[in-house]
Amino acid sequence: MEAITWLLIGLALLASEWLGASFDGLLPAAVAALLISLLTAVLPLALWPQLLLFVLLTGGLLLAIRRWSQSQKERAIAQSPAAERATVIGGFDHQSRGRVRWQGQSWAADNLEPEQRLAPGAVVVVMGREGTRLQVLASKVEP
Repeated sequence: MEAITWLLIGLALLASEWLGASFDGLLPAAVAALLISLLTAVLPLALWPQLLLFVLLTGGLLLAIRRWSQSQKERAIAQSPAAERATVIGGFDHQSRGRVRWQGQSWAADNLEPEQRLAPGAVVVVMGREGTRLQVLASKVEP
């Protein structure tokens, strides 16, 4: 019966995550509940060890995810040789916003590396688009 209870708790937490609840510990808690469901199906455990294990697993998984997430943010954005190029028209002086000419038209753009100055005439790589703004990086490879 305990295994089914933990299974239902895990599924409810997964459903909450899927429906858009924004709580950082929700997914790790769901995974922990599902793991405890499997464990209690095999081993008989009292309630207190189950709860303690749930708290430890949730906390451990949350810390592991945060550590992994922080390591991902520190990576440089890789440029593909096949990426599309654009030319800086103006802006980008003291801010990360400016204008570029891409595919023959003027576009508003955000510099993904604001510490890197982009002078008019500089070639940039188009990394993506957010709405009507391009996301660009200084090109390390000339066309």
